[in-house]
Amino acid sequence: MSLMVAQEVPTSSTMALPHGPKCVAAARRKLRCDLDTQAVPDPVIDDAVLVLSELLSNSYRHARPLEESAAGGGCGIRATWRVDPDGLLAVEVTDGGGPTRPRPASPSLTAHGGRGLGIVGSLALRWGVRDDAPGEVTVWALLPVRGRHARRDEADAPLLAGDPYAGA
Repeated sequence: MSLMVAQEVPTSSTMALPHGPKCVAAARRKLRCDLDTQAVPDPVIDDAVLVLSELLSNSYRHARPLEESAAGGGCGIRATWRVDPDGLLAVEVTDGGGPTRPRPASPSLTAHGGRGLGIVGSLALRWGVRDDAPGEVTVWALLPVRGRHARRDEADAPLLAGDPYAGA
């Protein structure tokens, strides 16, 4: 008699990362691997990796690291992602906040930066910023994985505050 055991694939991951550019590559690799294991389509994985890269880059360039007690082990940035049963992929980056709230910029054609949140807004159904525990700011983005969320409508414009899952 043979016994087969079904293994449940984790639907969410959290990474504690150093506050700096070296964090981006490791997080991108782990996100790609996790989403591939969950049979997320390659174009969605590519979009999610780009969104995570932009959010992490903005975090280490413009925000303070998380305080040691909030970070759990002295990390500076926390990245989280999960695929919800309704077909939405949530990508979040939490840091210690900065002098201003994250918002899209209008860079000149020759500017070397300032396009990150515009890219996130183009790829995500919605994105926004929320204050979590004291000293923690999270920038989040929702991406369509499958089903009814596979098409973006004008009604799904970015929300810059509030609950990221309201009306998802």
